[in-house]
Amino acid sequence: MGFQYGGTILDLCVLALVSKEDTYGYKLTHEVKETLNVSESTLYPVLRRLTKEQCLSTYDKPFDGRNRRYYTITPQGRDRLKAYERDWKAYIRKVEDILERSHV
Repeated sequence: MGFQYGGTILDLCVLALVSKEDTYGYKLTHEVKETLNVSESTLYPVLRRLTKEQCLSTYDKPFDGRNRRYYTITPQGRDRLKAYERDWKAYIRKVEDILERSHV
């Protein structure tokens, strides 16, 4: 059994990982997949959208004769990450409260 993950949770995870270090899409996908069941085809649109929304920026770096696109978090992305973290913690508290009340 698993939980369905919406776009906001994926955004939160991506921003959190990129806030730790600049990274490229393939590596990021594998890091997210360690926790959530997502595919590259799910994650790349998230990266494009967060870049378009100016939460992430990109730069290319040569690797094995080709360029690898790296993602870095922007100040706007850090602000969004803080808001998501605050909302996530409040959400978790509410769910835990419901679970605790259900165990009589």
